[in-house]
Amino acid sequence: MKISGNSFCPCGSQKKYKKCCRVFHFGENPNSALDLMKSRFSAYAANDSQYIINTTHRDNKDFTSDTEKWKKSIHDFFDHTEFKGLEILDFEDGEDLAFVTFKAILFQGAIDVSFVEKSKFVKVNNLWLYHSGEFIE
Repeated sequence: MKISGNSFCPCGSQKKYKKCCRVFHFGENPNSALDLMKSRFSAYAANDSQYIINTTHRDNKDFTSDTEKWKKSIHDFFDHTEFKGLEILDFEDGEDLAFVTFKAILFQGAIDVSFVEKSKFVKVNNLWLYHSGEFIE
């Protein structure tokens, strides 16, 4: 789904998308792992597969150099999922390593597929990247 710049940002900040996560989707680098987490959720909601790919660490299990196949996989998820909300539950900040625990509120049709994850973020060459995550509950 495309998101209007004047819509509220999917990350839950209560800011307009154009003043929030869209600046990251258009090339500004997030200053923290928390900002990266929120902007990745918003990228999923906005169907921005390139941002997801660009912000994923090479050691992530989904990382592949076959970006066309990877994009198709991400779009298959976009096409069948409604991104209803994001709740940040915990943030452990660090200089080069950080963790964000969050709840993603998602629906696939009438089925609630929401989950809680503790995500690991690593700073590489002064850029935060999503490394991995583990489901909780």
